[in-house]
Amino acid sequence: MVEKRVSEAVLLKAMSTGADYAELYVEDTTADGVSMIADCVDSASTSRSKGAGVRILCGTNSVYAYGNGTDEASLMALAGKVAAAAPAASSAGMDIVLRDVTFEPLCRAQVPVFDVDKKERVEALKQAYFAAKEYSDEIVQVRGSLNASVKRVYLANSEGVIGRDERPYIRLAVSAVASDGSENQSGFTGPGKAAGFEFIRGLDLRGAGREASRIATTMLHAGKCPAGRMPVVMDNAFGGVVFHEACGHALEATAVGLGNSVFCGKLGQKIANEKVTAVDDGTIPGEWGSLSMSDEGEKTQRITLIKDGILTGYMIDKLGSRRMGMPSTGSGRRQDYTFAPTSRMTNTFICAGNDKREDIIASTENGLYAAKMGGGSVNPVTGEFNFAVMEGYMIRGGRICEPVRGATLIGKGYEVLLNIDMVSDDLVLGQGMCGSVSGSIPTNVGQPMIRISEITVGGEIE
Repeated sequence: MVEKRVSEAVLLKAMSTGADYAELYVEDTTADGVSMIADCVDSASTSRSKGAGVRILCGTNSVYAYGNGTDEASLMALAGKVAAAAPAASSAGMDIVLRDVTFEPLCRAQVPVFDVDKKERVEALKQAYFAAKEYSDEIVQVRGSLNASVKRVYLANSEGVIGRDERPYIRLAVSAVASDGSENQSGFTGPGKAAGFEFIRGLDLRGAGREASRIATTMLHAGKCPAGRMPVVMDNAFGGVVFHEACGHALEATAVGLGNSVFCGKLGQKIANEKVTAVDDGTIPGEWGSLSMSDEGEKTQRITLIKDGILTGYMIDKLGSRRMGMPSTGSGRRQDYTFAPTSRMTNTFICAGNDKREDIIASTENGLYAAKMGGGSVNPVTGEFNFAVMEGYMIRGGRICEPVRGATLIGKGYEVLLNIDMVSDDLVLGQGMCGSVSGSIPTNVGQPMIRISEITVGGEIE
């Protein structure tokens, strides 16, 4: 995407006023999307985004500039801008020799989406959409979308690395609204992969659509969830969003490096029940959050964050490495060239345990079964969070009973970790988009079914 000599010149220019590190990031992304509402396709578009960014580090200070020009003159202008912001210092005699580094491709498109006729893509979306719409007469609205993109990345840095990566993404999303004329309830499904159209061809499209409507209609007829302290059994897959938000962000150098995390200074200490082992793994082939190289030109890793309840690691980018005095873990990510990278999650999950699903339910006398989780919010400094339960049921006498709606899980991440007392063996990952200071990126959350021995459930006092 950029000649080696141009990359070397840009990096030297960026460091000419005293920076001790520089990187050039160039990106070319083609995206395609089809969406449906009101029984018809309401949009179908293809777009292309191309641009570059230059960053320098001066100790623990960072300067970043970006633009949509990728020619030599534009890149040199960006380098001049970041250099002008650095403290004046001599860089006489500095030299940069770049070498190509090969990163094993983890995410391949066996069937490139842009080689597939638009009619087939629309037909795939229609299958999911109409399966949701026809599920019940109570379904009053369905929205569906099928989005795909291919991101080509080029990175060169003053450590001598030239790295390249091609990242295909594809995702089906269906949301449904059920109504009885006075109340509405919604459901959602959103399977995705870092792959090509082969993922859609192998997906149960009608099943994905029906699942969104099943959740909506079930919750429409659900009673109100009681409030109070109680055990909560949280199902696998997207149930992992609670760990992701309440604990994962607090284990990123973005927070830890600035002292803004409840987990600062706790390496080697017990922070969770001994049944809990959790990792961030960007090396799983074809997964939604995987990538061959970080957005700082480093190999992604499998990082053990918690091992048998003991805090063993953080997710660290290059700037975070300097702030924390610890090696980078290849965790630098960004939405696109308009953002500087920072430490971010990839595929983050609680690992499978030894308990069985049926035993977790049977051993819970009374509590809440959170079958599907919704959105929420967290304060990484205090660990306090609240999350909506999209689909919930009461557990009575060790059995899953009536559905309930309006449940909210309220607590602190470090308390929840200690209160996880059962972990099943059925790990499943769920797809989502994660927002932070470096933009919105694809990430997987996940876990097996777990039980939290006690947590505050917000609902309605009966």
